[in-house]
Amino acid sequence: MGRQLTAGWQVAGGLVAAGVAGLGYAHLETKLFTVRRATVPVLPAGEPDLRVLHVSDLHLTPSQSRKIAWVQSLAEYEPHLVVNTGDNLAHRDALGPLLEALTPLLTTAPGAFVMGSNDYYAPVPKNPARYLRRDTRIVHTRPAELPSEELAGAMVAAGWRDLTNRRDTVEADGRLLSLVGVDDPHLDRDDFPPASATTDEAQADADSAVLHLGVTHAPYRRVLDRMHADGADVVLAGHTHGGQLRLPGFGALVTNCDIDRRRASGLHGWPGPRPDETGGGGSAWLHVSAGAGTSPYAPVRFACRPEATLLTFTAR
Repeated sequence: MGRQLTAGWQVAGGLVAAGVAGLGYAHLETKLFTVRRATVPVLPAGEPDLRVLHVSDLHLTPSQSRKIAWVQSLAEYEPHLVVNTGDNLAHRDALGPLLEALTPLLTTAPGAFVMGSNDYYAPVPKNPARYLRRDTRIVHTRPAELPSEELAGAMVAAGWRDLTNRRDTVEADGRLLSLVGVDDPHLDRDDFPPASATTDEAQADADSAVLHLGVTHAPYRRVLDRMHADGADVVLAGHTHGGQLRLPGFGALVTNCDIDRRRASGLHGWPGPRPDETGGGGSAWLHVSAGAGTSPYAPVRFACRPEATLLTFTAR
């Protein structure tokens, strides 16, 4: 009996030690920033490549100097266009550090952006089990407001396009792209802008664009369907954190929205397979960023490194 009890305690101790080691690594992984690359054959024949940097879900706090330096370094990739899909802030005092991080991109590349919930409201402690519910949005604590207007104003002042329920165009590497975006669907703030809302001049510009790009923070199906119906060639989204905790051989456990787990991150097609796969001829390209941050109340990632993505749009 004594031997069995000792063996039981040894097993329990081993499991606890393994759990502590796993949590330690999962916290370390939040600092293992990486730049992923993907090629998207979406441009008209004969068009030269276009480099698009997709940045999302920084969830920055003022003390994250390593993340700030990494974001600054992204300008070294010399993107022709930067697209920021929201959730930049995780602290009421993070606006200054965020703009410090983004300045090399704001001053060297055209860009476009939408907001996420954590551009409007500070994160609050939550029960992790809530992410297993069908709808994860119920929060009983009123969060503090974040300086979203100041953030948007700084990006617009740098020439970036605000796509908050808006259409616009942007010139990247001498070529015109048309854009459509929505406010955060996770907060039910999305109001898809009709094409009729644009002026004749703006519509003429959009008609001459080499590419139509859709931008949203959270990839809810209703928004992806609207962007696909609108003729978007590529849709960029964030929000999911790639699942944040992924199991080898299984993938993301949750997506925090109604998109399927298979599309929690990476390059896919919508609503069907990728356009370069069998059956994907009617699909748009969809890129979902796993993002570069976490809530300060859940600072762990597993098998899902924090990322930005350099997308190379190339000719079909």
